[in-house]
Amino acid sequence: MIGTLIALGVILCIVYFVGKGVFRSVVQRLFGLVLERLLRDKYSENLMELWSAVSRTSVKNILEISLRAEHGKLIQRPLGSSKPQPHYDMLMFVPAQMARLPKEASTPIDMKVTLGAKAEKPLQIEIPLMISGMGYGVGLSEEAKKALARAAKEVGTATNSGEGPFLQEERDEAGKYIWQISRSSWGHNPQAIAAADMLEVQMGQGARMGPFTVEPYAVKGKAQKLMGISPVETVVTNANIPGINTPWDWPKYVSDLRSEAAGKPIGIKMIATGGLERDLAVCLEADFDVIVIGGSQGGASGSSPLICDDLGIPSLLALIRAERFLREQGARKEVSLVVAGGYATPAECLKAIALGADAVYLGTVPLFALVHNQIHKILPWEPLTQLVWYDSPYKHRLDIPLASKSVANVLKSMALEMEEGVRALGKTALSELGPNDLVALDEWTAKVTGVQRAYPWQDEELF
Repeated sequence: MIGTLIALGVILCIVYFVGKGVFRSVVQRLFGLVLERLLRDKYSENLMELWSAVSRTSVKNILEISLRAEHGKLIQRPLGSSKPQPHYDMLMFVPAQMARLPKEASTPIDMKVTLGAKAEKPLQIEIPLMISGMGYGVGLSEEAKKALARAAKEVGTATNSGEGPFLQEERDEAGKYIWQISRSSWGHNPQAIAAADMLEVQMGQGARMGPFTVEPYAVKGKAQKLMGISPVETVVTNANIPGINTPWDWPKYVSDLRSEAAGKPIGIKMIATGGLERDLAVCLEADFDVIVIGGSQGGASGSSPLICDDLGIPSLLALIRAERFLREQGARKEVSLVVAGGYATPAECLKAIALGADAVYLGTVPLFALVHNQIHKILPWEPLTQLVWYDSPYKHRLDIPLASKSVANVLKSMALEMEEGVRALGKTALSELGPNDLVALDEWTAKVTGVQRAYPWQDEELF
């Protein structure tokens, strides 16, 4: 028996080494033939023509051209824009060191935030990071919404319903719950208004603006029933909140809504545009308690490339202009300012707070945290988001407790890193941060933000 095994081993070794040599020879020969063909064919017949086109146009654009050619309809790109936009990279913190001392690791940091301070029942959260609106049915599955709500409760922050219908199971899992009043027929829900800790009227966001289409095949089942829509007819949502026909309708709308809110803060969610100050003036006149500004880096479950890439202004510019306008109008202490769109790191969030934001909405971060340690359930055949989209056949594979724990861990980790940053600045609370805690590495960022440049010598040669 042992002799047979030894003989078999010797045979396998011979086959392996002989086969390896033959395989290497064949591959080498094929590679040589392909390379010769590429280097000899004229460009019009050369496969490298595609490489040249991709370099000029990008894989994404070629893909979207093909999708348009295939269907002849609006295409829906998920997760927003990949277009490079100015963000927070050229800002650096000014740590405490000699003139001001940093705080010890044992120093507690006050990370609490109050939104809508002038309301009878302000929304209080333990950390300045909230889970952004991602709608049930129109985006996420029930499993994903429950996991997000459970995670938000664990870390003491708020979760947002998004543009979908009211999902009681999500509310049951959440601690602090924000109901987003969308422009759809199901947006004004008395049950949801009564159950919420804050209301948020949705007029726009970074990657979605105006009416959007809901196809019946995409929201079959429970979500369709909760929306109260036809199982066979396409639904196009309103461009505006029902009852808003002119800018002068907003004060009455907010006043009427306040009687339903029973003392809860009322916020407005909108995309930041080149006419931001005009929009903010209407918000102040309407007497909103919280203003949520979505920069153009924001994402959505699906939106046309034009809307994703070419509407609005970047989040950094949006924050600077909004904070400056509210301060000039004497409304900064009365109105809370929340920012959204493209925030992915603790540093970006802390810089936004130093520049005047009260809190930050996170969407992409918790979305990807949901599938942590579960990617093997879907890759390599489907994208990761198929674990969380409502219309995915794989949504039931999402492990809710595991997903919830992963999202909670991400938020805890980011908050701890922000606390570490506050100590490094020699501060003990988020409220102590300001623009003086930052410097700009380039002239453009310094002018835009109003913070000091890292090189303040204007008229001298630096080198």
